[in-house]
Amino acid sequence: MQDHEEQPAQSTQRVQSLRSDAQHADEAQPIRHEHKVLSFVRRSGRLDARLQRAWDTYADTYLLPLNAAEGSLDVRQDWRLTSEWIHDTWANDHPLIIEIGTGQGENIIAAAAQHADINYLALEVYDPGVAHTMLRAGKQQLRNLRIAQINAPELFANADAATVSEVWTFFPDPWPKMKHHKRRIVQPALAEAVHRALVADGVWRIATDIEDYALHVHEVMDGRDDFENLGEITVSLPTGHVGKGNADLALDMPHADFVESSRFEGRVLTNFEKKGLDAGRVIHDFTYRSR
Repeated sequence: MQDHEEQPAQSTQRVQSLRSDAQHADEAQPIRHEHKVLSFVRRSGRLDARLQRAWDTYADTYLLPLNAAEGSLDVRQDWRLTSEWIHDTWANDHPLIIEIGTGQGENIIAAAAQHADINYLALEVYDPGVAHTMLRAGKQQLRNLRIAQINAPELFANADAATVSEVWTFFPDPWPKMKHHKRRIVQPALAEAVHRALVADGVWRIATDIEDYALHVHEVMDGRDDFENLGEITVSLPTGHVGKGNADLALDMPHADFVESSRFEGRVLTNFEKKGLDAGRVIHDFTYRSR
């Protein structure tokens, strides 16, 4: 363990060591055939009257029919994210930005309204979030936005290489309990799929207000040779993980320096982010460029 004076290069070596140790531990375990781990819990999607009207009014315009079956969040077997599909869907060859977990759509709607020359794809699994996004898009008559109610790893697993300009993952579910950290959306398998989908020099933007998730992102991403961390700010983080109920232990843990980014100017201040700031949490921004 290093103290607070550990330099970014040393912390990168530590991340690589942690990833290597985890890999060796996994190799020592017997292969188990288990259900895939999801980064969300499928809660009730019941809509109030206003959101139901929005769904009925705008679903044909914005919601893409990519699902394997009704109620499924898997991609249907005959679909792939290709350059041809993008052209057919948006009727242009503009760059495509995909946001994973759009919530109620504040960020992606604001971006789509400001940048008519960019195509946007919102990925959201919860019915109310999808309905809110459609309602916002419909009110502004946005034509460069589409929505897919699809599990993000499933979509990226079906994406052709070099089809996506940017990927955004802002304030993903932190899964605070230690036993649930494996459910966090930022994982090596998704990083590999995102890298394959990104164009040359494409970027993956990530933001979180949870310190332990920030450490998790560094462990997953900083040791990779297919992404470059474009950060310019040095931050100090505990070098060990904590879970729900024992987060205070992080204060007494050894710390190391990591490199992160300034706040992404294209991210609007949502009520969710504001609540985190009001609670005294620090926002961690990451920008990883595809190599």
